Amino acid sequence: MGKLDGKTAVITGAGGGIGKEIAYALAREGARVAMLDNDSELVNQAAAVAPGARARAIVCDVSDRAAVYEAIDSFAQDESGLDILVNNAVYFHYAPLVDMPEQVIDKMIAVGLKGTLWALQAATPHLIARGGGAVINLSSIAVSFSIKNAGVYTSIKGAVDALTRQQAVELGPHRIRVNALAPGPVVTPGASSVIDDQGWEARRQRTPLGRLATGSEVAAAAVYLASDDGASIAGVTLKIDAAITVAGPN
Repeated sequence: MGKLDGKTAVITGAGGGIGKEIAYALAREGARVAMLDNDSELVNQAAAVAPGARARAIVCDVSDRAAVYEAIDSFAQDESGLDILVNNAVYFHYAPLVDMPEQVIDKMIAVGLKGTLWALQAATPHLIARGGGAVINLSSIAVSFSIKNAGVYTSIKGAVDALTRQQAVELGPHRIRVNALAPGPVVTPGASSVIDDQGWEARRQRTPLGRLATGSEVAAAAVYLASDDGASIAGVTLKIDAAITVAGPN
């Protein structure tokens, strides 16, 4: 018996990295999962080898509100309901704010913030109809201290944190628990596109535990918050960062 037997879940940005890890973890616990991603090849490959044949790949650009509604409504209808939403999709680019092109800022906001809003809008009626459920937003420890050239990214994740608290209060009476996960440095293909081996080692050395968090650890926390184990937890941003936040960036 899994902790999420009979549950259904939508995970955005699930074609790779932490999103895929979360989708797989939910599936291993018995959930039927919809893996949303705008990369069709990536998400189809990921869903094809998901644990227990419990995953469906859905190609979806979360910046497209109509596409998000279509994806979530279709999955919820096919599965007779929705219990869990994980907002993981993100687009990031590091640069000094003064050098950031408007189109890059627009895309980061469209995916990281608007995409979260669209998914929440689309999922909420289904969660209410189910009698409750769980929403997990992916935040970042970047909210807690300054990170070089991450002004736009940090601003978006700060908004996600604020949205998490707001929706925890707004949706709590419907027995919908809204929380966020804030991973520390986690080696993923996306992060490694902007962080080299030297950068990862520098981050590891700054953690009091002397190690980096892993995607599987973030996924395990998502299972906890999505399951009955987290039934009394709402409005929380849980840091999974080997204590790097409390140690500070230097």
